[in-house]
Amino acid sequence: MISGDTNIVDVQLLIQYNVKDVEAFLFKSVNPDTIILKGAAESSLRQVVGQRDIDDVLTTEKEAVQAQTKLLLQELLDLYDTGINVTEVKLQNVRPPSQVQDAFDDVVRAREDKERTINLAQAYEADIIPRALGEAQRVLQLAEGYKQERIARADGQSARFLSVLAEYNKSKDVTRQRLYLETIETILPGVTKYIISAEVGGNLLQFLPLTNDGGNMSLDSLGQSEQ
Repeated sequence: MISGDTNIVDVQLLIQYNVKDVEAFLFKSVNPDTIILKGAAESSLRQVVGQRDIDDVLTTEKEAVQAQTKLLLQELLDLYDTGINVTEVKLQNVRPPSQVQDAFDDVVRAREDKERTINLAQAYEADIIPRALGEAQRVLQLAEGYKQERIARADGQSARFLSVLAEYNKSKDVTRQRLYLETIETILPGVTKYIISAEVGGNLLQFLPLTNDGGNMSLDSLGQSEQ
């Protein structure tokens, strides 16, 4: 039969039925379960397939083709008063002509590869996007925390400076002296200091940068060596 996109397709159909009206089945039609049933089935199937592309009939739309064919077939059988009730319509072998079978097989494989690639891409999207959003949220939170920390530190330094300035304006000499002492307290611990005893008689020869085992040589040992 001819599909909706003018391709030829070979379709085998399985029909299951029972008799819902014995009188009509026996007396109101001739051979309802053979000639009439076959003709009505072919007519219904041709009508359904003729409205669809061949790819739909071969792959994704088989269930829809079966359902629509069953409805049309039942309407025809009721119109002919056959007494037949169609219980199921199943597509068996649906294939293109043998001359182009390989080409259609390639199309089906390409469609399957396409679907598989799409599924993989969607799975990757579902994995990477939440992780990227989570990482972005984490970076934003870190940045916000750093921002608040810097603001708090700046506010604290500013408040400290303003408080020192206020005290300085109240008593400039005392505040200047206190700042000087605080600065000296910070500097002196890192400075090497030499204390020269008055017992050496003011002789500055002892103030030599002599070291002993990585440390400063004491003035007492230096004085003993001179003696």
